[in-house]
Amino acid sequence: MKQALDRTDRAILALLQKNARLSNKELAARVGLAPSSCLARVQRLTKEGVLRGFHAFVAPNALGIGLQALIAVKLKQHSREKVRAFMRHLLALPEVVALYHVTGAMDFQVHVAVRGTDHLRDLALDAFTVRPEVESIQTALLFETKWKDSWPDYGA
Repeated sequence: MKQALDRTDRAILALLQKNARLSNKELAARVGLAPSSCLARVQRLTKEGVLRGFHAFVAPNALGIGLQALIAVKLKQHSREKVRAFMRHLLALPEVVALYHVTGAMDFQVHVAVRGTDHLRDLALDAFTVRPEVESIQTALLFETKWKDSWPDYGA
């Protein structure tokens, strides 16, 4: 059963969002807990699915990524089965960074990272437009991407 997040839980989450490599000892000191109590809270937050993972942000160009884009996808049909199948397909593509199932004229926004324009064209043709459930796509190049280091805390 999920517990409501208290002020200490929120402090732990905020600190880990800024630096997931903090040692438990340092994290405990910053939030004013004994290390064993802090570790128990982090384990509980992980078990409850509040903490869903710890990630390293890698410079895209270090991996040969020269271009990022958003591919907006409109589906022909919107059955639950077709939507789920398409999502599984997208999540299996190594170029997909993030996937958003959205409302509006388009059904998905897909953030992709590719080597360059030829790779983007091939991805669009070979992984998107050939899918029977896809009606159309629109591609927008990303000039710059900035990641915010934490979710807002609305004082809850």
